[in-house]
Amino acid sequence: MALMSRDKEASAGDTPVPVADLAHYWAFISYSHRDSDDADWLHQAIERFAIPKALVGRVTAHGAVPRKLTPIFRDRSELAASSDLGQTIRAAIKQSRFLIVLCSPAAATSRWVNEEIIAFKKLHGERRILAAIVGGEPWASEIAGREDEECFPPALREKLDRKGQATGKRAEPIAADLRATSESNPGRDGREAGKLKLVAGMLGIGLDDLVRREQQRRQKRLTYVAAASLAGMTVASGLAVFAFDKRDEARDQRREAEGLVGFMLGDLRDKLEPIGRLDALDAVGSRALKYFERQDKSELSDPALAQRSKALSLMGEIATARGDLPGAAARYREAMAGTAEMIRRQPNDPQRLFDHAQNVYWLGDLDRQAGRLDRAALSFGDYKALAAGMVAADPANPKWQMEVQYAAANLGIVLLKERRYVAASTQFAQALTTIETLAKSDRANKEYPKQIVESLAWLADSKFGEGDLEEAVALRQRQVAMIDAMIASQPRDVGYREKAIPAHQGLGLVLMSRGGTVAGLDQLRRAVDIASLLLPNEPDNMQWVDLAAGARLDLAGALLTAGRLSEADAQAIAGCALVAELLRHDRSFVPWQRRAQDCSVRQAWIALRAGKPEKAMPLAQRALVQATALRSGDASSDEFAKAFARKLVGDAQDRTDDRLAARQTWSEALRDWPRVAAENPRQLAAHAELLERLGRGVEARPIRKRLTQIGYRQTY
Repeated sequence: MALMSRDKEASAGDTPVPVADLAHYWAFISYSHRDSDDADWLHQAIERFAIPKALVGRVTAHGAVPRKLTPIFRDRSELAASSDLGQTIRAAIKQSRFLIVLCSPAAATSRWVNEEIIAFKKLHGERRILAAIVGGEPWASEIAGREDEECFPPALREKLDRKGQATGKRAEPIAADLRATSESNPGRDGREAGKLKLVAGMLGIGLDDLVRREQQRRQKRLTYVAAASLAGMTVASGLAVFAFDKRDEARDQRREAEGLVGFMLGDLRDKLEPIGRLDALDAVGSRALKYFERQDKSELSDPALAQRSKALSLMGEIATARGDLPGAAARYREAMAGTAEMIRRQPNDPQRLFDHAQNVYWLGDLDRQAGRLDRAALSFGDYKALAAGMVAADPANPKWQMEVQYAAANLGIVLLKERRYVAASTQFAQALTTIETLAKSDRANKEYPKQIVESLAWLADSKFGEGDLEEAVALRQRQVAMIDAMIASQPRDVGYREKAIPAHQGLGLVLMSRGGTVAGLDQLRRAVDIASLLLPNEPDNMQWVDLAAGARLDLAGALLTAGRLSEADAQAIAGCALVAELLRHDRSFVPWQRRAQDCSVRQAWIALRAGKPEKAMPLAQRALVQATALRSGDASSDEFAKAFARKLVGDAQDRTDDRLAARQTWSEALRDWPRVAAENPRQLAAHAELLERLGRGVEARPIRKRLTQIGYRQTY
C-alpha cells in the first residue's frame, strides 16, 4: 500500500532518460573495427577493474557505486552492408547506461559509429557519452588542411534535437586521451590514467578520489602480501577454525537482523500506514537503512538487497508526503539502483521487475507533478515495458495484470496533461475495464476497489475535457459513492479520507459547471470538512496541506459564483494561508507556485465582485506576474495561466473606467491565448468572453453554441 495516491524545447543532450537506469550493460563501446585492438584492451580493462571498497555503495548522481562495471557491450562482428544498425545493436544501445566512443580518424568517417552515437543520443541524451581518443586530433576538421586528422565523429561534435537532427550547436564531449604522454604531447592521459578517467565518469565520482583510493588499495595490497608471506603458514590452521565459527555466528546474526527488518518493512508498515503516522513510518525506514549502512553493499544477498530498496522507497514516499521533492527523488534513484541490480542478477523474475517498476513510477510521477511531461512519459513508457515483462513471465498472476492497468493509466495522465482528451479517455477506459475485470474475479482483494476509484477520477477529468459533462458527473458520483462506502467500512484508514477530498471536490466542480450550484457547493464543503478533520492528525504532511488549500480555494470560487461574497472571502483567506505554509516549505515547487497564483486570482475576483476595483487591480497584477514567472514544463498550461491573469487585469481596468487600457490588455490576453488542439469547457468560456469584450461576437458565437450544447454554465 502506498503512502500517496497515483492520482496525483529541450535538446537530446539535456533530457535525462530514465531508461538508462534499467540498463543491463554499464557501457556500449562504439568503435571502428580498425581500432579493434584498442577496443579489446579497453573492454577487458574496465570489466576487470575492481572498484575500491571504500567507494562501493556510495550514492552518486549515477546511482549506487557497484563492485564492478560489468557487463560492457562490444560488438565483435562487422556490421552487414545494410541501411540499419540492426535489432541486436539497437537493443544493446537501449540497455546501456553509457556510450564509450573510441575516437580516431577511422571512427570519424565510420557511418556505423556515427549512427550508434545518434541512436544513443536519441534514447539517453549526450550527458552519458564518453570519448576515448586512440588516434587523430579532436576538432581537426575545423583547421584547413588537417581535416583528415579529425577523430570525433560528426554526431559527437554537434548537439542533436530530440528527433536526432543536427542543431548546428557545438557539443563538448567528455574525453580521455588513451595515447601515451610524451614531451611533445604532455596533455595526453595514457592508458591507465585514461581508463580511470572513464571509470570515474561512469561512476559519477571525482577522478582525484578514484585515483587516491586506487593508490591506497595498491599500497594495502602490497602490505598485506608481505605480512601474509611472513606469518601466513604459522597461523593458518588456527585462523581457519576461528573463521568458520565466526562465519556461522555472523550468518545467524544477519538472518535474525534481516528477519526483523523484513517485519518492519512488511507487517509493521501495513499497520502504521492506515493511521497516517509519518513519524512512525520514518522511524521504521530509518532503522532499516541504518542496519544496511553497516553492511558491505556489494555483498548483500538478494533478499537483503530487496529489503534495502524497499526501505529507500518508503523513505522516498515519506519525503514526498512532507514536500521534500528533491529528497524523495534522491531516495527513489538510490532504490532504483538497487532494484536494477536485482534485475541484472535475475532479469526474468517478475517480482524483481515489479519492485523496480515502483521506483520507476514514483520518479515519473515526481516529474509529472513538476510539469516535466517528456521525462514523465519516458518513465511511464519504461513502466509499461516492465509491466509487460511481468505478464510475459507469469501471465496468470492478477498482480502483474494490475500493473498493466497502472501503465495504461499512467500514459493516460500524460495524454490528459497534453490536452489529448479523447486519447486519454481511451487509456483510462482501458485501465478501468482491466481493474474491474480483476475485481470481479477476486472480490476479497482490497486493492482493486482503490484502483477503480483512481481510474474513475482520471476518466471523469478526461471526459470533462472532451465536454461530456454528463458522463463526467456520473463517473464522479460513482467514485464518491465507492469512497464513502470504503470510509464506512474502514473509518480509521486515513488513506480513504485522503482520496475523498479530491473526489468530492471534483464532483462539486463538475456539478457547478452544469449549473448545479446547491449540490456543487455541498460537495465542495464536504471536501473542505474532510481536509479540516484530516490535517490535525499530521500537520507536516504537505500533501494534505496542499489538498486542503485546493479544496478551500475551489469552494471560494464556487461561493463567488453563487454570489456569497463574504463566505467566498473567508474561504479564500483560509486557503491562501495554507498556500503560504506550502511556500514556506518550498517556494520552488511549481504546483505550489500555481496555488499561489490561484490565491491572487480568487482574491482579485472577489474584490471585483464586491465593487472594489482599486483593491482588485494589484491582486490581478500580482497574478499576472506570478503566471509570467511560471516554468512548469507544460508551456500551454503556463500560457493559459498568463492569458487568464491578463484578462483579469483588463477587467479591473475596465471597472476603473480605463477602457482604452482594458481593451489593449484584453487584446494582449487574446494574443497570448495558446493555440492548442483542444480547450476544456472553462477555457472555451474564457476564450469566448475575451472575444466578446473586444467586440468580436461573431467569432465567439460558435464557441457559445458549443458550450450550450454540452450544458456548460459560466462559473465566476
